[in-house]
Amino acid sequence: MDQLFWTPHSGYHWDGAPGRFFEGWYCRLTLPAVAQSFAFMYSIDDPAGASILDSSSTPDLSGGAAQILGPDETYLYCPFPNVAGFWAWRGHLGLGHWGQVAGSGTVVYPPRYLEADRFRAGVSQGYQLTATHHQGQVQDPQTGLQARWDYTVVPRYGWGGDHEPPRPTAGWLSYLPIFEPGWQVLMAHGWGTGWIEWGRDRYDFHQAPVYCEKNWGHAFPEKWFWIQCNAFADEPDLSLTMAGARRQVLTHQETVGLVGLHYRGQFFELSSLRGQIQWQVTPWGDWWVSALTHRYRLELRGTCDATPAQVRVPTREGLQFRCWDTTHGHLTVSLWARSPAGRDCPFQESLILQAESTLAGLEVGGHDWQHPWQYSG
Repeated sequence: MDQLFWTPHSGYHWDGAPGRFFEGWYCRLTLPAVAQSFAFMYSIDDPAGASILDSSSTPDLSGGAAQILGPDETYLYCPFPNVAGFWAWRGHLGLGHWGQVAGSGTVVYPPRYLEADRFRAGVSQGYQLTATHHQGQVQDPQTGLQARWDYTVVPRYGWGGDHEPPRPTAGWLSYLPIFEPGWQVLMAHGWGTGWIEWGRDRYDFHQAPVYCEKNWGHAFPEKWFWIQCNAFADEPDLSLTMAGARRQVLTHQETVGLVGLHYRGQFFELSSLRGQIQWQVTPWGDWWVSALTHRYRLELRGTCDATPAQVRVPTREGLQFRCWDTTHGHLTVSLWARSPAGRDCPFQESLILQAESTLAGLEVGGHDWQHPWQYSG
């Protein structure tokens, strides 16, 4: 694969030290023809084993999990308590977790990436994910829901413009132990081809939109919201990612917002660190964001009337239901170019883009969602 698309922070971050640590991956595949999505969420907690939250004795929080938010936002959860079954590449995007193998001699330990046919025959419970291939077969032990999938991926955008190496989403400071947790958009847009079986239903697809991101660290996000979509009507080369969060910076908390928009080979990045950003997000149902620089103005409006799906997220106490999601949100995106005008009207604006989708990912998570979250900075 072209080295252009080995995105920064693609590799596994754990350095082998004991104590609280998590790393999580999110990969979404959207099927516009049937108006459905599959959102795959993988995590590993405390790979070294038992952790100590304080001086008292606490349960062992180590282990992994696979979660899938499937058609009509049905939910599958499959834990992988044995951390020895987890593997990940250090330099590039590649990870997997084996829960059960089909029989002795079919696969050989230690766990690692396998060719598709060998994985399918030998790993009866598990998954593997790289930048160009995604495969797995898992079952929810509580509901009995089964899922199997195997598809290849052609990356389109990382985090940056066309024909340039992808950038770290949080800038060069993300390589230093300053921000907790770390966050990286691994693939803002790509194309997936293959199949997914969900219970008794099978979905075959060709060049379906794919998105992938990750986060990691020793501290856990306190509060956030998130907007993502790369399935817009009449705009197949448009991808939007936005996040607002209250995060740990060394010894204090700060609120930050970041928007990345890929459109026809161009990349537009607007953030609270390099411009002005405002938002008002309700506990559920309404997301409004406005971002401004001297060159561009962007406005987002997301809505959802349906009851949210709950998913587990890493917390200080392990995986917990502290996140509310939809993959069927309504989203409008408007982008204007700004140029200097006159004294009475400092800037004039011209519309670059207006698009909408009913297949947006909309999310709120963390604590303190009793009231709308308003921010201007």
